[in-house]
Amino acid sequence: MVKPLYDRVLIRPIDEEVEKSGIIIPDTAKERPQKGEVVEVGEGRISDDGKVIPLKVKKGDKVLFSKYAGTEIEIDNEEYLIMRESEILAIIE
Repeated sequence: MVKPLYDRVLIRPIDEEVEKSGIIIPDTAKERPQKGEVVEVGEGRISDDGKVIPLKVKKGDKVLFSKYAGTEIEIDNEEYLIMRESEILAIIE
């Protein structure tokens, strides 16, 4: 597995194929997922005085992120995103 460094987070995108209305969206019309599950987190952001500030997100959190956030990577034929914690918009509860 990949262990992100510092304030970076590894996210598995959640691909929702059926809308709430029950309409199935074809692959060609889909946009990049904006929801995901946190798989791994770095140890935290380093402040100007050298202290480690822990991340607010943790493994297993469901999160929202902007459409073009992060960098796509592939691990064992599965798509992931790696991004800074600051690119995460919200934690879904």
